[in-house]
Amino acid sequence: MDAKFQLFKDAFGQFRFKLVGVNGQTIAVSDGYPTKKNALEGIKSVKQKASSTFIEDTTVKQNINN
Repeated sequence: MDAKFQLFKDAFGQFRFKLVGVNGQTIAVSDGYPTKKNALEGIKSVKQKASSTFIEDTTVKQNINN
């Protein structure tokens, strides 16, 4: 099974999606969207941009003297 997006409505009636890994664990949850269409556009955006993003590791201290 591949990872998947799950679309749902939260307690306030907002549409949200979560990315669920192959092990069934939630990887990420979106902010709320007022419409289902907006949430689906959010999923589309994540799918398009995910492969071209970089990792910013803020746990590594940078030496500013170099």
